[in-house]
Amino acid sequence: MNITLYGASVWVLPLVIAITFHEAAHGFVAHRLGDNTAFELGRVSFNPLRHIDPFGTLTLPAILLLSHSPFLFGYAKPVPVNFRNLRNPRIDMVWVALAGPATNIVLALLAAAAFHALPLVPENSAQWIADNLKNALVINVVLAVFNMLPIPPLDGGRVAVGLLPRVLAYPLSRLEPFGMLILIGILIILPMAGSQFGLNLDVISAILRTSTGYVIRLILLLTGNA
Repeated sequence: MNITLYGASVWVLPLVIAITFHEAAHGFVAHRLGDNTAFELGRVSFNPLRHIDPFGTLTLPAILLLSHSPFLFGYAKPVPVNFRNLRNPRIDMVWVALAGPATNIVLALLAAAAFHALPLVPENSAQWIADNLKNALVINVVLAVFNMLPIPPLDGGRVAVGLLPRVLAYPLSRLEPFGMLILIGILIILPMAGSQFGLNLDVISAILRTSTGYVIRLILLLTGNA
């Protein structure tokens, strides 16, 4: 595995921006809807250091990368939200959850639109900027699509809990303490176990790749890059 300084420079910046804006958006919307928990803890911030989780952001992705895992997975420090403080907890929870993925889609649109400005930048930096924009587009779409999986504590899980009838929402919400274990199981352990028996059990990753591809093509179409 050969990771060059250039390669790191065009991936790290888009990734840090995508994660930071995603988490800050959750806290900002929660603050606007009545919960000041994240705001008072300084988590409504564009400072990436406030959102880095030592294990989820650094250690886990590094372990998976070095072990040649079929799926690279990581997470930032979740923004604390006390849903009982929200003015309309059940519906407002949906808006707070959607804020992160929606922000990533906006960032992806901005990155794609910025491709049109490349002829205006100095020639010696155009390739570096183009690679950053391309990676920003991909990272933000992947982050948005992945987080909309209907598994708590992912944003899609909380949206589902807020929209489903209570008879379905309650048992789904009970999965939240085990959500990360479930994700690691279906995204990493299950495919690795299946490969030992010649079976392709990497179904969720395939769905994510297909969904991400559709969203990226739509964004390129909307921004005149198709």
